[in-house]
Amino acid sequence: MSRKIRKADREIAAAEAAAAAPPPPPSGPEPVEVSAERSAVFTVEAAEAGGRMDKILAARIPELSRTRLKALIVEGGVLVNGKPVDDPGRKLALDDAVALQVPEAAPPEPEPENIPLDVVFEDEHLLVIEKPAGLVVHPAAGHESGTLVNALIAHCGESLSGIGGVKRPGIVHRLDKDTTGLLVVAKNDKAHKGLAAQFADHGRTGPLERAYRAVVWGVPLIRQGTIAAALDRSTKHRDRMAVVSHERGKEAITHYQVEEVFNDAAGAPIASLVTCRLETGRTHQIRVHMAHLGHPLIGDATYATGFRTKAVKLGEAARRAVESFPRQALHAAVLGFEHPSTGEETFFESDLPQDMVDLIDALRVR
Repeated sequence: MSRKIRKADREIAAAEAAAAAPPPPPSGPEPVEVSAERSAVFTVEAAEAGGRMDKILAARIPELSRTRLKALIVEGGVLVNGKPVDDPGRKLALDDAVALQVPEAAPPEPEPENIPLDVVFEDEHLLVIEKPAGLVVHPAAGHESGTLVNALIAHCGESLSGIGGVKRPGIVHRLDKDTTGLLVVAKNDKAHKGLAAQFADHGRTGPLERAYRAVVWGVPLIRQGTIAAALDRSTKHRDRMAVVSHERGKEAITHYQVEEVFNDAAGAPIASLVTCRLETGRTHQIRVHMAHLGHPLIGDATYATGFRTKAVKLGEAARRAVESFPRQALHAAVLGFEHPSTGEETFFESDLPQDMVDLIDALRVR
């Protein structure tokens, strides 16, 4: 595992250009931070007069999401000229005195559980972990406890300042239960808002980067390519995703590159190690896209059921390794993003877990 803080050349060029440029025009009223006493106070300026209260609050207090601010308004947490106002659409006038009180975060739900975590990086705003196989990220039907969220609540303790008013970790992306690798989690509203925006943008205008390594059946004819195929819930199997028409599904784009080819006992190509980089992040995206390409992941009990018999073509050691591999061979190996508080471009890399190393070693032997 390694961690790097990128000092991009484009930042230096941007700074030089900014120094040579004329000063920008005034950018409007200054943002207001929520104080240690969990309050924020400001006076409406001329540029804001006549605007909706929720929009003015969102601009002035960027560390809280608009949804969270609206909830605080409705709950009576905002005073205008000393009187509570519970209408988010209330128009504010010049020199109105606005006071926001953010209540203490409610106790966490679900319950904290002492589950060991492999923490790669942690500060007061976020943490990056290595998720092991078999760990469900979020409580759901059938997995009400024993999840990553239970573990994070126990690990973070009082360092969770509250997401949406509740002391809970902010999950901005997920990994399937049996997928291993890097995952970032927010500790407070500001970090959650900043990370969520980057994941919603899919890295198209920012530094977000996600790459996975997978062992798949067969070898793609085009060794480096892009799969652009919309995804939606399968109409036949509600626990699966499926490639659908663009009108019905959500845009999904995966870039892949073949890294290594493995041969069967007769010397014919039978499997490959592939790196997949996400341009979007849909449920089961890599698993479905690679299956759609005709190269499902080894060990994928959902999308590779028709490929199980291929193992008979392998040498004895490789066949045993494939038949006993207990999960989809998928690992989140690269995660890069802009730190939502410091603005630094942060980059993490993760080595393959031992079970995938053993699988690849076995496939290399004919």
